[in-house]
Amino acid sequence: MARVTVIHVLLILSFFQHKKLFSTILASGKEDIKDALRLHNVMWATKDDSRVILSWNNNLTKEEIKKYTVKYILSYKFFNTTKERKERLQEKEKKIHLQLHSGFNAKVKTQLFAKETEDIIKESDWTELTYKAPPVYIQNLSCIIYNISFFNCTWHIKAEAPEDIQIFTSYRHVGKVFACQQYIKNARKKNIGCYMKEMQFQPSRKINLNITVRNLRNSSRGVSYFKAFTPQKIEKLNPPINVSVSLENKSIKIRWKPPPTIGSARKKCFLYQVKITDHKIANVTEENYKYPFHKPAKRCAAQVRVKKEICIANKIWSEWSEPVFIHDGKLLDILLLSLTLLFSLVFLGGLLICACRRYRCLEVLTTPVPHPSNNIKTWLADETHHQQHMSMQMEMNSEVTLGTPEENRDDNIQLQKCLKEFMLEDL
Repeated sequence: MARVTVIHVLLILSFFQHKKLFSTILASGKEDIKDALRLHNVMWATKDDSRVILSWNNNLTKEEIKKYTVKYILSYKFFNTTKERKERLQEKEKKIHLQLHSGFNAKVKTQLFAKETEDIIKESDWTELTYKAPPVYIQNLSCIIYNISFFNCTWHIKAEAPEDIQIFTSYRHVGKVFACQQYIKNARKKNIGCYMKEMQFQPSRKINLNITVRNLRNSSRGVSYFKAFTPQKIEKLNPPINVSVSLENKSIKIRWKPPPTIGSARKKCFLYQVKITDHKIANVTEENYKYPFHKPAKRCAAQVRVKKEICIANKIWSEWSEPVFIHDGKLLDILLLSLTLLFSLVFLGGLLICACRRYRCLEVLTTPVPHPSNNIKTWLADETHHQQHMSMQMEMNSEVTLGTPEENRDDNIQLQKCLKEFMLEDL
């Protein structure tokens, strides 16, 4: 009897305490900000093919729903990741695509706001849920579009993956399903990539990649994973085209044109980087770049690369363009002068050859010398014989002269007369 009396007394005291607290709250014009006893949530998950439908409900009355604005804060994080995704929703449902994740942790809370002032009136505690999916045996999935119509995806197989599994891929785009054209295999003959060519992409429509992991020992359907891509976000552009460089007013001016793309080709969509030898890389949004450079090096090169940045976020840079070399103006003038002189000499030489062929100048220069006639040959032989005879007579004369001059003076005079007569006879 005493125990029952004590319980009744405690209940009465508790009632008066709550009544006093409630009177105080009403007097102050505020309601309890956090009332977990009256406002709480129930949360559950439903598997739907490649996604999970996360749903929740609360114990709000119809009058409260009409009187206040109800919003929900959802926060979730995939396993083995650090990024926490947080959203403010008005629906009591969220579709989460697992992609290549094996599960996630989620939590939700309900908030009530005054319709006139948007002040928070009441909120619940966090309601948490953990969802576990089948194990995922692939990682580091990466897909890229290049040369407008080429599509390439690669991935790694985890070390804990069973030995008998094989990876197969396909993708859906614009309502059509395309199977992989050519697989890339590793040393164990496992598919670690897919190569496709001559594809057509619509930049505004997503590419839904389907990756299926099958066990080759049985005929089970296998486990499928899905990942969606926006074509423009995974497009690797070609390097800029028509890159040229010139020296203007003691500055380098580089010009180029954007490459072809599957998306928008408006100028404001592209972000460029310009690289000049021994200088920092510069970000440029225009199709030209001017840099003061008073004394350029003899082998100074300029290169440009590009990606989509303004219209859509794309982290993939193109390759650098072929280097365009910048030379000093004086060296360039000397080079041009040398080339001009060389071409002039070649041109004049060609004209000279044509003129010689036209007027047969070469025939005149190459005409052989005629052989001498028989009369000339006879005359030359007689003349040679005469010179030899004269040489012999002179030697004889010199020997005679070496003797005594006084004794043979008359003989010499007589000999000279004979020689003269002999010469006259020959003539």
